[in-house]
Amino acid sequence: MNIFKRCSAQISQLEQENQVQHKLTNTPITKLIRLSVLLNLAIIWLAELAYFPIALSVIFACMWINLLWNYKNSIQASRIQQTFSDRTQNRIQQAIKVILTLFALLAIWLNYGTFVGVEAGTAALATFLYAKALETKQSRDYIVLFNFALFVSASLFLHSQSVLMAMMVLCSLLASLIGLYQLQTGHYIQSGQTQASLKTDTVHVLKVIGLAVPFFVLLFMFFPRLPPLWQIPVSSQQGVTGISDRMSPGDIAELSQSSALAFRVMGDLKKLPPRQDLYWRAMVLDQYDGQTWTSHPRNQSVFNITPEMMSTIKQTFNYQYLAANNRTHWVMGLEASIPNQGGFQVNVDGAIIPTRAVQRTQPIQMQWIGKQLPIENDASSNAFLNQRNIRFQAQFDPQSQQLAQRLWNNAQHQPEQYIQQILAWYKQNNFSYTLTPGTLAQNRVDGFLFQSRQGFCEHYASSFVMLMRYVGIPARVVVGYQGGQPAPDGQSWEIRQMDAHAWTEVQLDGKWQRVDPTFIIAPNRIDQGMQNFMQNDQSVFGENSRSTWKYQQFNALKTLRVWSDYASYQWQSKVVGYDAEKQSSWMAKLGLTSSYSFGLVLMIGLLGLGGLYFTVVQIRQYLAISALDRIIHRFSRHLDKSFYKQTSETFEQWMFRLSDYADTQIPFLEANQIYQKIVYMKQNDKILLKQLDILLKQCSYELQK
Repeated sequence: MNIFKRCSAQISQLEQENQVQHKLTNTPITKLIRLSVLLNLAIIWLAELAYFPIALSVIFACMWINLLWNYKNSIQASRIQQTFSDRTQNRIQQAIKVILTLFALLAIWLNYGTFVGVEAGTAALATFLYAKALETKQSRDYIVLFNFALFVSASLFLHSQSVLMAMMVLCSLLASLIGLYQLQTGHYIQSGQTQASLKTDTVHVLKVIGLAVPFFVLLFMFFPRLPPLWQIPVSSQQGVTGISDRMSPGDIAELSQSSALAFRVMGDLKKLPPRQDLYWRAMVLDQYDGQTWTSHPRNQSVFNITPEMMSTIKQTFNYQYLAANNRTHWVMGLEASIPNQGGFQVNVDGAIIPTRAVQRTQPIQMQWIGKQLPIENDASSNAFLNQRNIRFQAQFDPQSQQLAQRLWNNAQHQPEQYIQQILAWYKQNNFSYTLTPGTLAQNRVDGFLFQSRQGFCEHYASSFVMLMRYVGIPARVVVGYQGGQPAPDGQSWEIRQMDAHAWTEVQLDGKWQRVDPTFIIAPNRIDQGMQNFMQNDQSVFGENSRSTWKYQQFNALKTLRVWSDYASYQWQSKVVGYDAEKQSSWMAKLGLTSSYSFGLVLMIGLLGLGGLYFTVVQIRQYLAISALDRIIHRFSRHLDKSFYKQTSETFEQWMFRLSDYADTQIPFLEANQIYQKIVYMKQNDKILLKQLDILLKQCSYELQK
C-alpha cells in the first residue's frame, strides 16, 4: 500500500514538473521581450564602444542587425510566404552565428593575444552574450539571456566607474528586468498592446527598484568597508587621451582644442601659487630627430629622495591629485612636487609615475615643496643627460644655426644675455600665437622662424631649445599643463586638455631654470589661463572660415563641460571614492567608532525600513477600502465568529439573522434601511455614514448582552 502511495506521489510530482516545463517553453515571446533584448544589447554595445577594438565593435553591430532581422522575420512569418524551408533558414542562421562568433573571438585574440584579463575577458563575455541572443527561441533561453546580460552589464564597471557608465548599467538593468517581468506576464497581454504594456511594466520595475534603493543606500553607507584587495591593471594596448611621450608640431595644438577635463586638484586653493606659476609637469623631452621630440630612457631612472633632502625644505603645500582618466600614466603634479604616499616614484627628470600600472579611482596625495627638486640642482650627476641636451642634427635648419651664432656673438657669449636676445628677437619679428599654424617643410625650425612665424606653444618651445643647443647651452622641452580654472563650487581646481602646454628648461650655473617663450608672444595665455584666453581672443583659432564656428563651439560646450565634469567629480568623490577611510571619518562625526556600532545602526535601519514599508502598505490598504466597508469592518471585529457575515448572505439577511439574538430588532432594521439608501439610492453622504456607524455600535451592544 505504501509503495502505491509513493508511486502516486512521484507521478504527481512529475506531472507538476512537466506543467512548469511546458509553461517555460511555451510562454509567448512578445514584441516587448524582443525589444528588451535589442535595447539591452544596444546599451552594452554603446558602453563598450570606447574600450573595445573597432573591428570587434563592428562585428557586434552586425550581430545586433542580424538579430533585428530575425525578429522582424519571426513577426512577419505569418503574413508573407517564406522562400526557404524552416530547416534551411535554421541552417543559415546557425552558420551566420558561428561565423560572426568566430570572427569576434579572432578579433579578441589578435588585439589582446589572450582571452584572460580585464579587456579580453569582458570582450569574450560580450561575445558569448551576443551569440546567445542569436540562438534564443524558447522562454527559458530568454531567462538565461537576461540573467547573463545582468552579469555582463555589471562587468562594465571594470572599464570605468564614471557617472555615465553607472547610468548605462542602470538602463541595462532596467531593460533586463522589464524583459524578465514580461516573461511572467506575456500570457495575459493582448495583441496590439505593446506600448501600453511597456509603460505598465516600466512603472512596475521602477517601483521595485525604488523600494530597493533605500536598503542599498543603508548597506552602502553603514556596511563595514574593507581596503581594496586588488586593483584593475591598465592594459598597455589601451589608448589614453592627453599628453603623450612624444611631441611633433601640432600635437599639443590639436589637444588644446578639446575642453575635456584632464585632472583635478583638491586642497586649500589659497595656497596655490599665482596663475603664471601654475605649471603642471608631466615629463621631459630631450631627443630631437628633426621632426619629433622624445625622451631618453635614462630620464626614467628612479631618483630616491632621502629624509636629509626633505629636512632642508621649508615651504610645503599638501594637495590631492585626481586624474579624469584613471588610465593616465603620468601624474601631472604641480612643478616641484613629490608623491606623499606609496606606489609612486620620482624620475630623474622630475616626472612622477606609478610603480604599478593600475586603474586608480582615489585621489593621490601630493606635496609641493616650493622649489626645484634636489636632483635638479646636481648637475654633475647628470653629465650624460646634459651632454644629450646640447645635441642637434647639423644637417637641418642652417638659417636657424646662423641666427643663433649671430645672436650668441652679440651677447658676448653670456647665456643670460643670449636668452634675453632670443626672446626679444621673437617679440620684434611679429610672431603670432595660433592653433592653426599650417604645415612646415623639412627644415621645420627654419620654416617656423623665417617663414610662417605663427605657431603654438610646441613651436616656440622646440625652436627655443634648438637655438640654445646651437651655441652649446643645455636645454630641453618640458610638456604638461599650465593654468586651470576653479570648479563651480570653488573647492577644487580643474585643469582641462586645452591647458596642455610645452615650455623649456635651460641649464644655467648648473641648475635647470624654466623659460617659457610663449609668454613673450602671448602673455595673456599664461596670466589668464588658456580657457579665458580662447574665450577673449578669437584669433587663436586662425583666420579661416571655420574659426567662427570653432569659437561658437567652444563657448557652447564650455558651460556644459564644466557642470558635467563637476557632477562626475561629485560621483567620483562621494560614491566611487567612499572607501574605508572616508567611512570611518564620516561615522566618527556621528559618534560611531567601531564596526559593532556600524552593524547595529545598519540592523536598526533595515528593521526600521521594513517596519516603515509594512506600515505604509497597511495604511494604503486601509485607505483603499471605502468608508462604508470600514464601518462594517469595525462592526465585525467586535462580533463572535459565529456572527460573521457569510459569503452567501446579503446585508439585509445578515441583519435579520443577528436580530434573532438580540432583545430588540429596531437598530438592526434601521441599520439595514440606511445601508440600502447608501448602496442602492447612492445617498453616500457623511451624515448617513455617521448614523450607520452609531446604529451598528448599538447592534454590537445588543449582541453582547
